[in-house]
Amino acid sequence: MRELLRVPGGEPIDLSSYDAAATPGGPADKAAGVAATARMGERLAGLQERLWAAGSAGDRRRVLLILQGMDTSGKGGTVKHVIGLFNPSGCRIKAFKAPTREELNHPFLWRVMKALPEPGEIGIFDRSQYEDVLIARVRELVPRSQLGRRYGQINRFEQSLVDDGVVVVKCFLHVSYEQQERRLLERLDNPDKHWKFNPGDIDERALWPAYQEAYEIALERCSTDAAPWFVVPADRKWYRNWAISKLLSEHLEAMDPQYPKADFDVEECRRRLLATE
Repeated sequence: MRELLRVPGGEPIDLSSYDAAATPGGPADKAAGVAATARMGERLAGLQERLWAAGSAGDRRRVLLILQGMDTSGKGGTVKHVIGLFNPSGCRIKAFKAPTREELNHPFLWRVMKALPEPGEIGIFDRSQYEDVLIARVRELVPRSQLGRRYGQINRFEQSLVDDGVVVVKCFLHVSYEQQERRLLERLDNPDKHWKFNPGDIDERALWPAYQEAYEIALERCSTDAAPWFVVPADRKWYRNWAISKLLSEHLEAMDPQYPKADFDVEECRRRLLATE
């Protein structure tokens, strides 16, 4: 999946050429996909525990999963269905909202650096530093000259993370314009989902072409060897969950974290414990 969904860096991206309902490399259908995701969840939980244990023993490696996408693309659903089986003690989840007044008084990466995972942890960003080249571009919140510099700053920042032992997994959840409408209507039609609806989502939807262009630029300029982007078709929720589980599994398998060896005399401790009977 790392090769199948990876965005080639430095090449122009046309998101309209990506089918948001596609299931590249995936199971045959929803039932098979849900079952496969459940099976992967057990393996992922084991890998996460090994990473967490290794971190407690001085292994500085950790994982940062970045979830970006238009409203209703499923960032929260991914956290619930993919990260839900992990030990919460080894996870650090951060949802980035509009910057606070304090955050605006600092460089745009300041709030991101404060939320990074510690060694052994899996960090999950619901939105991220890319908001500062997405909504900032669409809403013209900063001068274009300043905006242009941010892509390079992000690339250097992510390279520094990788150099420090962070495995960065950046997923763009690609939902279609039509599917977004259906999901927003579902929220309006179900009182239990009104809390998930924001009238501002309609205003953002009106800017769909501008956001698609902003994402295309970010994907082109910031898909690097150190921290590539992955385009995950997100019209089918089951496939989205399966694909991100698979991406995480492949990255964690490649890391191959190990339980640390005991730094005490196991046999002596067993003898002492049995002596207390």
